[in-house]
Amino acid sequence: MNDMNEYTPVSPAGPAPAADPAPTVGLAVGRGTGEEVAAVFTRVLGHLATRHERPVTLVRSPRVYHSYVSLRPLAIEPGGAGVPEIRRLSAEDAAHYEEWLRARAAAGTRVVFRTAINAQSLYLVRQRLRAVKVDTLDADGARLLLVRDEAQGFYTGGNTHTPGHVSRTTEFSREITEQLLAYALRRAREEWPEGPARIVMAYKFHLLDGALDAWVRDFAAREGIEVGVFQPDTVNRNLVAHRPEDRTVLLAGNEWADIMHLVLLDRYGSGRQEDHCTRNVHLDPDVAGLVEYQTVHGSADDLEGRDLLNPVATLRAAAAIAERYVGCTGAEAAAEAALARLGSAGIRTPDQGGKHATTGVVDAFLGELGAHPPASAEEPARAGASAQTWAPVPAGAPVPVTATLAQALVPAPGQDRAPGLAR
Repeated sequence: MNDMNEYTPVSPAGPAPAADPAPTVGLAVGRGTGEEVAAVFTRVLGHLATRHERPVTLVRSPRVYHSYVSLRPLAIEPGGAGVPEIRRLSAEDAAHYEEWLRARAAAGTRVVFRTAINAQSLYLVRQRLRAVKVDTLDADGARLLLVRDEAQGFYTGGNTHTPGHVSRTTEFSREITEQLLAYALRRAREEWPEGPARIVMAYKFHLLDGALDAWVRDFAAREGIEVGVFQPDTVNRNLVAHRPEDRTVLLAGNEWADIMHLVLLDRYGSGRQEDHCTRNVHLDPDVAGLVEYQTVHGSADDLEGRDLLNPVATLRAAAAIAERYVGCTGAEAAAEAALARLGSAGIRTPDQGGKHATTGVVDAFLGELGAHPPASAEEPARAGASAQTWAPVPAGAPVPVTATLAQALVPAPGQDRAPGLAR
């Protein structure tokens, strides 16, 4: 079967009817297995767009961002000589990615898919754009909404270096705390028509001299919602010892949530962390509404170029973006059904106990989709859908992506502009 990983403008016969612009999906790629993840995402998104006869434009950032592994050789230079260079490159990546996201938001892009990049660069951007990470969980029938604070706390902030010492400065603010609470409350009301039962905050609040307690108390009284602030170990104990209350919002510092996401997925039978994608939502007014999807796994630099990457999280991200932002009705359900059939057939990568390469799993996944027509197959394509679509190319071919972003964002010297295996 043909697979889609490149789009080409197609001119319909006769004058084209008036149509809304094709939705735009941003793509940002890091080193390690970033190019391979991007190839899977691009191929599957293109397949779904063509399958549902929906137009879409893919816009790739012109820079390939560092992973920590690509920077790490600098860290072991004698006498720490490479540390300033790591700091410089991390700051450059952060500045470029932030500006690219702002440009995408200004151009009307609503969603971006990003592969893994160096954490320090990423968290600088998250702090500046006031990001939260959002996941829904089913805890034995109790519905949970996990909102991870990426805008403040230890995972944010900057480093000051003196010989033999690193000082890290982080901040908390009433403004950001209330913004996070307001988002969590609004998101919960969207998720559950009856609204949340309570908000549970997991923070090391006792280190902040009572400031966090005072901010939360004022917000809860103003909004008429129960908000409890607890030590992370208390939240852990309650989650383990008791069934959570239905419609609970967990708003947590990322130091806790980064670890507990894995535990919660495992405890409540939601599968492996490596098989999941997640969403980052930016609350800064200039980029409000821009959502960034990512796989939960890291850059997996040791698997680069070996065709052994587990693609399941990327497949789910492509399906979610296709349905929610491109108009491919039923794409998520179809993807889950296809993944279930692959699992039953034992088609898995080695990390899941299987014997298949990444390409083999993706081929089988697209084959399963092709064997079952989309739920919306009878729905006519909207006016002008043929104005821009995706053209088929063979599986495994290079993935050229048209960059429609203005060339104002120029990579730093030595950085990659065109796709190609990351160094």
